[in-house]
Formats: sequence, structure tokens, C-alpha cells
Amino acid sequence: MLNSMRNIGIMAHIDAGKTTTTERILYYTGKSHRIGEVDDGEAIMDWMEQEQERGITIQSAATTTYWRDFQINIIDTPGHVDFTAEVERSLRVLDGAVAIFDAVRGVEPQTETVWHQAERYKVPCIGYVNKMDRIGADFFPVLADIQAKLGIQTLALQLPIGKESSFEGVLDLIEMREIRWDPEGEGEQMIVTPIAPEREHTAREWREKLIDTLSVFSDTLTERYLGGGEIPPELIRQELRKAVLNRSVLPMFAGASRRNMGVQPLIDAVVDYLPAPDEVAPALAYHTKKEEELRIPCDPKGMPLGLVFKIQNDREAGSLCYVRMYSGSIKPGSMVFNVGKRKRERANRILRMHSNKSEPMEDLSAGDIGVIIGMKLAQTGDTIGSEGWPVVLDKMLFPEPVISVSIEPRTMSEQQKLRDILAILSKEDPTFTTKENEETGQLIISGMGELHLDVLVTKILKEYNLGAKVGNPQVTYRESVTTTVERTENFSKIIGGKENAASLSLRVEPVSRGSGNKYTCGVKSRDIPEAIFSAVERGITGALSSGIVLGYPCIDVGVTLTDLKYSELTGTEFAFEACASICFDEACRSAQPILLEPIMTVGLISPKEFVGDVISLLVQRGGQVSSMNSKTQIDEVKALAPMSKMFGFMTALRSVSQGRATFTMEFSHFEKKSDR
Repeated sequence: MLNSMRNIGIMAHIDAGKTTTTERILYYTGKSHRIGEVDDGEAIMDWMEQEQERGITIQSAATTTYWRDFQINIIDTPGHVDFTAEVERSLRVLDGAVAIFDAVRGVEPQTETVWHQAERYKVPCIGYVNKMDRIGADFFPVLADIQAKLGIQTLALQLPIGKESSFEGVLDLIEMREIRWDPEGEGEQMIVTPIAPEREHTAREWREKLIDTLSVFSDTLTERYLGGGEIPPELIRQELRKAVLNRSVLPMFAGASRRNMGVQPLIDAVVDYLPAPDEVAPALAYHTKKEEELRIPCDPKGMPLGLVFKIQNDREAGSLCYVRMYSGSIKPGSMVFNVGKRKRERANRILRMHSNKSEPMEDLSAGDIGVIIGMKLAQTGDTIGSEGWPVVLDKMLFPEPVISVSIEPRTMSEQQKLRDILAILSKEDPTFTTKENEETGQLIISGMGELHLDVLVTKILKEYNLGAKVGNPQVTYRESVTTTVERTENFSKIIGGKENAASLSLRVEPVSRGSGNKYTCGVKSRDIPEAIFSAVERGITGALSSGIVLGYPCIDVGVTLTDLKYSELTGTEFAFEACASICFDEACRSAQPILLEPIMTVGLISPKEFVGDVISLLVQRGGQVSSMNSKTQIDEVKALAPMSKMFGFMTALRSVSQGRATFTMEFSHFEKKSDR
């Protein structure tokens, strides 16, 4: 059954038509009985109240539908950069993706971001140029833009018939036919006709290009092509599938989803060209006891192994754990082992999700995606499997939160309720963190951007019905060290009449920017219990998150345990954890600590007549332009700018461009805070 399954995602820049296209897919495959519109707030996949009000996707929604006897698991991902974690965790578990491009704007900043995420996970893709009916739409410049910016060979499988308001259908270059859609029946009926004589020459020319490009990757096609024989559509599809699975080409389709045109051939392409779960490279995993890397083949009969890629809280059912199974299967009511946390939990129920609705599953087996209810300890990125096979799948990496606000309840009686809500939200969203300011007692929440925090705060106020006061957004800085320092610390404290003592030495040093914190245990001794080494690591990890001078988390710090003196009589875990924390603090204070600020990558799209004012505005805010790209009607500008200067940028941008320029902003890196 694996070869009749597809796990796909829909990815693109905000407002390119992801959810609109997904709604059509659900309608034409018979999963929904009417087409939900984003603009009306009725999209099935945008089920959250905020998604309907704002008209954007915030949470990735999962659903399953069927087409030509194939099971298609679809994840509709957000397009806004503030919700990049939702895209990241979706791409981590998908086998293929549909990349949607705006026919007017081509490759936009967030398109590049999600494309590189897909590249990192080696996800094969097909491309769809949407909004062919819009003013300024042009299929061919979009193809050139994709090749130039994303560095992949595009391959037109369709050509649009007309464009803008005269867009009426597509030329199918494989079957050599014209396809139109019946507007009376919501595009459900496809009208197929032979190619009109005036388009015959163009169609043959582009089919020749298609076969010529594809023959570079296929010896079979090359032989047929050189032999002068007719190349059947089945052979083209077969060879094209191989090229797509290798990420050698990006097949391109055209349509206008809002007008119900172009969607059915896209669903056919998902089945024809995107991989089944057993056709992608085996998942990489690490055996914790043997300390070796493993490749896990997708086999329902193998040992159970799955990845929790998303947690969603349900008021009645508790934690909904979205799981992609890579090997074996899990049945409802069975015990599962959380490998990283070394805890056993029960999978009480297993559900197949359809947006925010569900249906029970008999089992969740390799290659499939489902929701397990009953696991209370699981977090995003956890591996679940069996106790006898301690194998951990590759963890997901999420960017650092860069913007913070303070939040406090209106009454003291609601303090604990707020803490509980923040704990739930942190578990759901790996890019949302919360901590208490030790000096002021304020709760500080951090996220990926102003919109991200706005959505979360609205959720607290409306969905959880909690009155809270929220401060103004602040930049989340980081601390680091610039020199190497070694320090020895002794700790002794009498608690309950018993002495708790510890002595250890640490070396603290800077590591290359962006490589993260690194802890190394340089002491090896069988006489020292493992629990003592774990306590030292806990003390250092806690101290790293507490900061050095100003209380901001530390980054890019290397810590090595160089010596440790242990006595069975007085050496306790508490003593070594406290000693490690104090030693780290003292060493860092001597290692010339510095403050680092977040630098953002800013992508601007502006009409040509305003681009000078837009760049001037950006430079005033400390921005440095790194590239410019000129298109027919618009200019694209890429720049780096400090986050601290970018608050309120949207309002200023609207005023200098009469509301016509747009921008996206995402975290790039941390660098030493300048005094300017």
C-alpha cells in the first residue's frame, strides 16, 4: 500500500494562494462538498478563528484525501515568515511538496526561504504558477525567475492559453491537447479539445524543449529522441518522475485557483511525479547505545519508530501529538517509548485528522501521518519507538526568538492560570519561549516577530479568556564571550545536617558565530557516578540560558569540564549542579562578555517610482542593501538591518509608498551590538 500513498505539503510566500488551492483539491477529490473561500473566512484548512479574521494561515493543518485510488496526506503550511517553525516541521516529515508561485510577482522572499528549507530536507517538488488571471500575470518570466533565484531547471508541462483577463485554459504538452474548465460547475468539469491550429507551432516547440531538457537526465529518452521515433506520454511521465525524485527538475503547471482553473492536472501531477514514502531516502537516525548512525527503511513490518512533529492542545482530549511513522506500526491502546525522555506512555487513541475534525484509525504504520492522543510528555522533535531499540531520529532545528513582550495578569488570582496557558503554548510552538525576569518578577514571552506575538497574545486573551496587560515589543538580545578563561570553583553547603560539597574546573571560550553552545566533558572516571556528570551538565545548561551580565541567554560559548573532584561522603548532585553554575558565571564574567543584537534579512517589493524613498527609509534605520533586482513593474530589494530599528517599519513604509510597497523580515544572525 505504500506506493499508493503521498505525503505532500503546499508551500509558498504569503498570499500566493496556498489555502485557496488546497480548498479546490479537497473539493475536486470529494473530501469537501463545497469550496471554502479564504476571503469569506470559510476555508476548511483555516479553521482557527484568528485565521478566518486575518485571512492568513497560522497553523499548518493536516488532512487526508483520495484521488485515483491514491491516499494523499496534505499539510497546508503558513506563508508568513513569523510562522517559519510551522513550515520547518511540516517539511521535515513530508515526502514531496507543491511550490506555488504568484504569476505577477514570481519568486518572492518567503518563497526562497521555504525553498531552501525543502532543499535541506531534500524534498522533491512540483511547481504551480497561480493567479494567471491577474493583471500583470506572465508565465514565462516566472519560469526564468525561478531558474535564476532558486537554481533549479524548470520544465513547462503546460502553457497558458491567454493571460490576465483573457486566461482561458492550458495546453497540455505531454498529451498535446487543450484543457478548459466549465465555469458553471465550479470548474469540476474539464473540457478537453485538440490544439487549435494557431497554437500548434508553439506547442510543438515547447514539447521539443521539454523532451530535450529531460533527455539530459534520461538515456532511454535520448536513444528514442535520436532514433527519431515517437515518444509516448507514458515514457515521458516515467522519466520525468525519476528526474523529479532526484530534484533535477521542477515541472511547472499553470492555473487560477480562485477561478477554479488548473487544479485537477496538479492533483494528477502529485500522484504521477511526487514520491511514495518508500521512494525517498531512508530516514537518518542515531543508536544511543551503540553510538552509530543508522538508515531506517520505510517498512511497516519493522521496529516501530516515529517522529512527533507537532503538538496541538485540545481542551477535551489534551495534547494532540502529530506523528509521522518511519518504521513499524502503533495500535491504539499500545505502549510507546519516548526515546529521548526514556519514558513509557500509552497511545490511547490514534486519529486521522481532517483540519480540526478527525476519524479513528486502526493503526498508524510506516509512511503514514496521524495523531496520537494520550502522550503527556511528548514535545516537538521527540522520537517514539520501543524500549529495546533506543534509536533517535534527527532533531528539527528552529530559529531563535528575537522579539519579546512582558505580560502580566490583571489580577493576582489569575497568575497561575497565565503560567499554565504559557506552558501549553510553549509546548505547541518551539519558537515561543517564556521566562521570568528575576529582578522585576515580570513574565517575558518571546517569539519570531510582531505578528507572531500578536497572534499568541490574542489567543491568550480571546481563546483562553484571560485578562492580561501586555507591554511594548522589545528586542531579545544575546550574550557571549570573547576570550578563553579557565576557572576552578569549590562549593560547600550544609543542608539538614549533611554536608554537600563539590569541586570542579571549567574552561570557557568563544566558538565561531552561529555554531551554538558546545559542552564537552573532558573528565573520564569510572569511580564517579554518571548522575554527577549529568548534574554538572544541567548546571551549565541552566547558566547558559540565564546569561552573564544582563540576563540574556548565552550563545556561541564553548564550555569544557577539565577537572572534577568527587567524594562519596559529601558529593551530591545538588552540590555539583550549583558548583558548575557558579563556576560558569565567574568564568564568563572574566572572559570579556559582549552583547549581541539580532540582525534581520529584509525583503522589500516596491513599485519602481517609490524604490528610492523605500531604500532611503531602510538606510535611515541602519539597513544595508545587499542586492537589487528589477522586474517589469516592481523592484526587489534585499537588505540586512538591526531588529531594534525595525519596529513600526510597516507604517513608515506605507506612508512613503502610498501603501503599495510590502516587506518581509526574518532572522539572519546575531552580531555585536553597535553603539550607533
